[in-house]
Amino acid sequence: MAHVHSHGDGHHHGHHHHPIDLKEVNRAFVVGIILNLLFVIIEVVIGLWIHSLSLLSDAGHNLADVASLSMSLIAIRLLKVKPTEKYTYGYKKTTILVALFNAAILLVSIGAIGYEAVQRLINPQPLPGKIISIVAAIGILINATTALLFFSNKDKDLNVKSAFLHLLSDAVVSAGLVIGGIIIFYTGFFRIDAILSLIVGIIILISTWQLLKDSLRLSLDGVPEGIDIHKVKTNVAKINGVQDFHHIHIWALSTTENALTGHLVVAKDTDMNSIENIKHNVKHELEHLKINHATLEVEMENSPCKEPDCVD
Repeated sequence: MAHVHSHGDGHHHGHHHHPIDLKEVNRAFVVGIILNLLFVIIEVVIGLWIHSLSLLSDAGHNLADVASLSMSLIAIRLLKVKPTEKYTYGYKKTTILVALFNAAILLVSIGAIGYEAVQRLINPQPLPGKIISIVAAIGILINATTALLFFSNKDKDLNVKSAFLHLLSDAVVSAGLVIGGIIIFYTGFFRIDAILSLIVGIIILISTWQLLKDSLRLSLDGVPEGIDIHKVKTNVAKINGVQDFHHIHIWALSTTENALTGHLVVAKDTDMNSIENIKHNVKHELEHLKINHATLEVEMENSPCKEPDCVD
């Protein structure tokens, strides 16, 4: 058995596959919140002044981002709060609820934008294209800069990823508004403003839908994205000394951490020492599969599983 684990325990500890850099993420969120908040104020003031719906809908979109960035920041801070007797997992689940709440807020904002846009299509208002383009160009700059701050950690946490995607979609939306402003300036086709605000709404809808689905699944303790329960089962069953692996539950503790409980079946005559060894190897394998909290119950072969929800 030793040959499997010849690289020793040192390897085991370096195994959290580069957890997110909390300091860096923290800074990215704070900078992102401040810059985007300033931009929302600019958009609202100018949008109201020139009556541009696309600027106002974009401000709504950006404000929703500020809210989601703020909530994600709070959630990530709460990851570090120590568990208590009442909250044995700490407040890690906040990250999931926050993602769910964000999605809900965005869906509401889309409805409002859509309604207003349809009114404007029927009855277009004259608009200064140049100002729209200038404001939107500032938006590209702010959103692209902020998105880059999240780039290195985006694949390590659902909230960081949603922040990155949000900001990136904002930059794309702003680019669309710049073009819209130019079109208005040169052609006087004012309906483009409402058309663009509808497109903004559709973009938000698509990105939000995925966020809603992911966060809802995690809220209901579904198996997290990217984890295949059959793969977990077969990989663990291949480990030396494991006869069978069943009664598996996998769920998310937060947007970055996953947990598992399962029953390992071992041969009748396995001694305690070997059992510890087998467990160690199983946990090591599970870490490769993005599961960092495993609780394993060991059963001897041929002693039937007594739990009510035993499934093979």
